[in-house]
Amino acid sequence: MQPLYKQVFQRLAQLKIAVLLLLVIAIASVLGTVIEQNRTSEFYLTTYVQKSWIPNYTVGQLLMKLGFDHIYSTVWFISLIILFGTCLISCTFFQQFQILKFARNCRFQLKPREFEKHELWANVNNMAYLQLSRKLKRNKYTIFQQKNGLYAYKGLLGRFAPIVVHASMILILLGTLIAALGGFQSQELIPKGEVVQTENIINQNIFSRVPMAGIRVNDFWIEYGNKNNTKQFYSDLSIINRKGNEEKRKTIKVNFPLRFKDLTIYQTDWQISGLRVKINQNIFQIPCQSNLDAKNIWISLLSYNNQNFIIIANNLEGNFKIFTDNGKFMGTIDLGEQVQVENLGKIRILDFITETGLQIKTDPGIPIIYLGFGFLMISSLISYLSYNQYWILKKPSNALISSTSNRAKVNILREFKNFETTTKKTKNCI
Repeated sequence: MQPLYKQVFQRLAQLKIAVLLLLVIAIASVLGTVIEQNRTSEFYLTTYVQKSWIPNYTVGQLLMKLGFDHIYSTVWFISLIILFGTCLISCTFFQQFQILKFARNCRFQLKPREFEKHELWANVNNMAYLQLSRKLKRNKYTIFQQKNGLYAYKGLLGRFAPIVVHASMILILLGTLIAALGGFQSQELIPKGEVVQTENIINQNIFSRVPMAGIRVNDFWIEYGNKNNTKQFYSDLSIINRKGNEEKRKTIKVNFPLRFKDLTIYQTDWQISGLRVKINQNIFQIPCQSNLDAKNIWISLLSYNNQNFIIIANNLEGNFKIFTDNGKFMGTIDLGEQVQVENLGKIRILDFITETGLQIKTDPGIPIIYLGFGFLMISSLISYLSYNQYWILKKPSNALISSTSNRAKVNILREFKNFETTTKKTKNCI
């Protein structure tokens, strides 16, 4: 009787179990794509406010309870990954290696009825035995001989394809597991000119290592389109070490991140947080907020000499409109321009106080995942190599030849007929 562990691994090597696990993982991955991951609890409570089928639970509360807000780092998802990887390893050792071992064995056919089982077989002149062996060798077949029997094969590398597929999938799963346990993600809003360290961490796992390097925003600007819509926004960033020295500097934009060692910084968002205004000889810093109905309009409230003024901007190019709090239009002003405004005096808007939105993350599993996909592409190419086999049996009055292939049926048929023609067959039994 086999040991218990061996019975368990042989059971896990079954295809139907692997397919079932893969289906469950695929469904979980789809849910992780549909449901936004690693957001704040307030986001889920305000986005999914519908009542669930469980009393006293909203959909948002239920999603967080089941871990659907961070699917890829939950215990149940990681367990599925480990179990599926175990299935692949078991299948590789208990099935694929056995198939490869069987393919490498010399399987001579020494009985005529064994030849008749193949789709391609023929009865030829026994004088063709040597001629056939030479042609097979010329066609780069590996040849084995035993008494009056000959066995030849070509394309054994193609039999490695399933093993390489399994190895690549195991690497992808391993990379996913490392990413789930060792990665972290942070969202930061950093004012221009400031240096910050990673603080607002929204996803940190068991083996996550938060970098100590500082991030400095040297500059931030926006590129506008023809209709005054936001076309692209840029951040000039520097990585600062503990001694205050600059390690790397790069201007990033959407889909063009900064990469430093295992750290990746993406441009995700931006906002105007305030204005620097000079009135007469005094400099003020006033807050600025976006209009909820029109996100490209920013409004600032300026209080001066017991009066309230409203400053409105609709882009970062620096054109402002000034109103009193009762809606009276007081005039327009460009960024850096000084004008005289009634009841206010000389006013100059010096600068926007902008904040760039950055996503900071480390994903140590990415190189392993890329390596896995690289092996997967290689296995796809290897799988197109056909595994061809020939058998020849020399008898006193004739010789039997048969052939088979797992792929390229047309090519093996053409090659087989060419062998028949050149050996002056006596009888065709195809």
